[in-house]
Amino acid sequence: MNHPWISKRMEYFDSSGIRKVFDLAASMTDPINLSIGQPDFAVPEPVQEAAVRAMHDGKNGYTPTQGIGPLREALQDCVESQYNHARRQVFVTSGTSGGLVLAMMALVDPGDEVIVFDPYFVMYPSLVGLVGGKSVVVDTYPDFRIDLEKVAAAITPRTKAVLFNSPGNPTGVTASEEEIRGLAQLTAERNIALVSDEIYSHYCYDEPFLSPAKFNPQTIVIDGFSKSHAVTGWRLGYAHGPAEIIQQMIKLQQYTFVCAPQPAQWAALAALKIDTTPQIDAYRKKRDRVVAALGEDYELVTPGGAFYAYPKAPWGSGDQFVLKAIENKLLIIPGHIFSDHDTHFRISYAASDETIERGLEVLKRIAHERD
Repeated sequence: MNHPWISKRMEYFDSSGIRKVFDLAASMTDPINLSIGQPDFAVPEPVQEAAVRAMHDGKNGYTPTQGIGPLREALQDCVESQYNHARRQVFVTSGTSGGLVLAMMALVDPGDEVIVFDPYFVMYPSLVGLVGGKSVVVDTYPDFRIDLEKVAAAITPRTKAVLFNSPGNPTGVTASEEEIRGLAQLTAERNIALVSDEIYSHYCYDEPFLSPAKFNPQTIVIDGFSKSHAVTGWRLGYAHGPAEIIQQMIKLQQYTFVCAPQPAQWAALAALKIDTTPQIDAYRKKRDRVVAALGEDYELVTPGGAFYAYPKAPWGSGDQFVLKAIENKLLIIPGHIFSDHDTHFRISYAASDETIERGLEVLKRIAHERD
């Protein structure tokens, strides 16, 4: 990046390693693709119909920045029934990624520190850098559990926020109630913003989803419809939190994303009425199949949610092992994309059962094929 016009903030961004695998998949013949982090089931018919109806009814223009009234009201009702916080407000964002960008812009000044947990969603450190902040990484290896003493030790006078994600990407691990309650209380006591990325809240297999907002009313929650209803390309999310913060995020959206796509917002009203239990049950079975198949040859923390598994490479670095998998036409993601460690790799089991079985066969075969 030596062009004189390019800003220094671009140093925080590299072309996503995930995107590179996507590009590789496009160039391969019949790859076994366990890299993609999006559901493989179809968008529910009522949701599709609502989007088409909105387009045919001429609902294609701008909406209020905070989202159409009926959707905001429905989401506000859901939030209030869950938390009953006096000043918790909700608004519609242009995807959960958009919501995260707005949260970081509203909260973090240059020089502020933001705690992130390693492994982390690939965009977290880059977002912090984008707004001039500094990522302070708290390691969770080997079991991907949050050590509250480590978090407390990482807090300094410059700590502004903690970025939290459960169920997690890339590990699929769900934080325990003790971890969630402790983190919520710690951030409240230290007057630190807690941003909870809850995009996988529907995908909890062993116990009900639990948000830190239950224990800390000041928690800023980012959620959306992309994963729950298989509409990743529609860019439809929502955020809720203290009214003072939400109003600033809305102001920023007005000058950046403007609003979420209108037809998708009307479709979201239909999505709120859809029971996704059958899809979640199917993904639980996929999870169980992956864990059972890899148990003998891989060190693997059983994922409690999302649709990822994060095994440790049985030999070599994570990168070296992924190269061997790609030689066998299996596309997976090297762990260093999400981590300061190069020891693991990510599998997405958001795929057909046939694709999963093909991928598991390759993984069992190459577990002992060290170069």
